[in-house]
Amino acid sequence: MNTRTHAGKHTDHSAQTAAADHTAHADHTAHADHTAHGAPGGLLISQDGYTLELADTIVRPGEFDFRFRILGPNGRPVTEYTDLHDRELHLIVARRELTGFWHVHPVRATDGTWSVRLNLPDAGAYRIFTDIAPRALGKTITLGADLAVAGTYDPQPTPDAARTVTVDGYEVSLAGNLTPGAAQLLTLTVRKDGTPVTDLQPYLAAFGHLVILRAGDLAYVHVHPNGAPDDGITTPGPDITFHTAVPGPGTYRLFLDFEHGDTVHTAAFTLPTRQP
Repeated sequence: MNTRTHAGKHTDHSAQTAAADHTAHADHTAHADHTAHGAPGGLLISQDGYTLELADTIVRPGEFDFRFRILGPNGRPVTEYTDLHDRELHLIVARRELTGFWHVHPVRATDGTWSVRLNLPDAGAYRIFTDIAPRALGKTITLGADLAVAGTYDPQPTPDAARTVTVDGYEVSLAGNLTPGAAQLLTLTVRKDGTPVTDLQPYLAAFGHLVILRAGDLAYVHVHPNGAPDDGITTPGPDITFHTAVPGPGTYRLFLDFEHGDTVHTAAFTLPTRQP
């Protein structure tokens, strides 16, 4: 299932099949510094003195408690963060072939250890991304690390490119292109039973969240829509528009989170870049 019920706290949701599957909007900062060290976000396990440390790098399939720490320049766990869209930390988990996606929000203990219950049912290679803004750093970064789920691995190809996908009874269409070296507008339109959805609910202070991952190296971009739910101008659907830039040529998977009917849904697209 690619849904979860909104019930006071944020748990996990996924886009796990092909069929069901850099810039910020006004008044919000982008989740990550995607050009630090000349590299896109999420490719480094350590950046600007901050390091992502996983408690386990190999796990068994199924449900498990996932724990990690963010270590600061002094080698100690970081405990002070600036909020990014209602959370101190956003955790993204993706299968390497981009056929599975989870956006979850762990809980931080007083000693700086983060934990969340994950359910990764299939063996394979996964990538962990943490969007953070350590208070002492004064900017946002994305740290990434590999996670292996043990067992017989049956890799699947990245889903074919498509402009329309169906998820949980919703039809989501994509307009716009990804052009290396140029910012572009992407508009995603949400319909249900053929009718435009005009009452989207704010999810983490936005009408949508878009994570973009490049096939091959999993270069990472996380953007928010133009406008905000409380700006008096932005309408709650059916269109969600993002001002987007990607780090270079390639084929990308786009994962759109949106909330409707008190449930978060994830629509996944494959889109190759277009030359200018």
